[in-house]
Amino acid sequence: MKNLSRLLFAMLLVFGFSNTYAQDDNNPWAIRFGVNAVDFYPNGDGAPLSEGFGDEYFNVGDHWNILPSLSTISVARQLTGGLSFGVTGSINKIDKYGDESVSDWSYYGIDGTFKYGFLNHSVFNPFIGAGGGYTWVDEIGAGTVNGTLGFNIWFTENIGLTVQSSYKHAFEDYLTSHFQHSAGITIKFGGKDTDKDGIYDKDDACPDVFGLAIFNGCPDTDGDGIEDSKDACPNEAGTAEFNGCPDTDGDGIADPDDKCPTVAGLKELNGCPDTDGDGVADGDDKCPDVAGPAENNGCPWPDTDGDGVPDKDDRCPNDPGTVANNGCPELSEAVQKSLNAYAKTILFDTGKSTIKTHSAEVLENIIAILNEYPNAKFTVEGHTDSVGSDSLNMKLSESRALAVKDYLVGHGIDEFRLSSKGYGESKPIDTNKTRAGRANNRRVEINLVK
Repeated sequence: MKNLSRLLFAMLLVFGFSNTYAQDDNNPWAIRFGVNAVDFYPNGDGAPLSEGFGDEYFNVGDHWNILPSLSTISVARQLTGGLSFGVTGSINKIDKYGDESVSDWSYYGIDGTFKYGFLNHSVFNPFIGAGGGYTWVDEIGAGTVNGTLGFNIWFTENIGLTVQSSYKHAFEDYLTSHFQHSAGITIKFGGKDTDKDGIYDKDDACPDVFGLAIFNGCPDTDGDGIEDSKDACPNEAGTAEFNGCPDTDGDGIADPDDKCPTVAGLKELNGCPDTDGDGVADGDDKCPDVAGPAENNGCPWPDTDGDGVPDKDDRCPNDPGTVANNGCPELSEAVQKSLNAYAKTILFDTGKSTIKTHSAEVLENIIAILNEYPNAKFTVEGHTDSVGSDSLNMKLSESRALAVKDYLVGHGIDEFRLSSKGYGESKPIDTNKTRAGRANNRRVEINLVK
């Protein structure tokens, strides 16, 4: 009963130790269940490597004490890299004490061991160890210092076979130094996987979110092969070309940047179509099937008179004209001659600028011609013959030109379209030596301002 209490105490130490460290690495813990063999064959003078040490190390039949049941359990914690520390509890029945036979002595051991492993990422993983413990044989106990050699063979990432051999050197003469061999199944555990995605937090780039191994534990919500952190549209399946976003209409513009994501369009119009090709997207084009300028909402400007000059630019929107004359009809040479033919027949009182009343019909004809060209500007020019002084003739020509201008303005012609000027006798068109010539030189001309 006393020996059973010792074993229970040893097991409590083992499991108590297993809870003294934080679990912050992948599978930092390992528990091993197995069998052990104890060999008390004389080891020289008790010192390692002394004469006779280990002479019959492999003499299983004559020297090994094996309990054919679960007889050893250990728990170990990885400290850093290949270094770990473990505590082992073991029991056995001793009937071979060196070359002597004994009657079922009890054997209990509790040992702590620092181990250093090699090839830690390989299937075959050898290790060495050193430590110490306390061993009871037939109720007699003593402390020991231990040296260990062994290896692991891993069947999976977490399960393997462990085989090891320890030399336990006793500090007291009444306990013989001895070998203890063991073999058992080791199970590694303790890795933390917060999001339960099968990737331990240590290796999980997104430890709090369920993810995929190919993305180091990070998610790909839409399943498009692009992890969410690099996916501009994590909830909609897309392509790498568009950083994980879709292009529903296939126009080469990702949906988030496409103002018309379901209808193929143009890049310059943010993915919207332009049926009439006028540079105005159909959605903004009030005339989507007819090309027109953007300033008129995609519709062509009206051209009432059909002269090729839009009404907005046409100074004569109801009369066909020319582009050069802003949509207004141009004054032909024939019309100009006709205008001056009328103007020359305007009669004034002798030596005065008052227009004779019977010239009204002539002036009405002139007004009709000017109204046909509402955008044209004219100069009313006055001329005299050479009779009289130059200054008097200049003054008379100016006043007569102004009188005609005032008459035209008074009968509806825009004042800003007319100007007047007198030339006196400076621009004769005939000789002043004859009566007929002087009559021709006394005249008014109405000329187009170009």
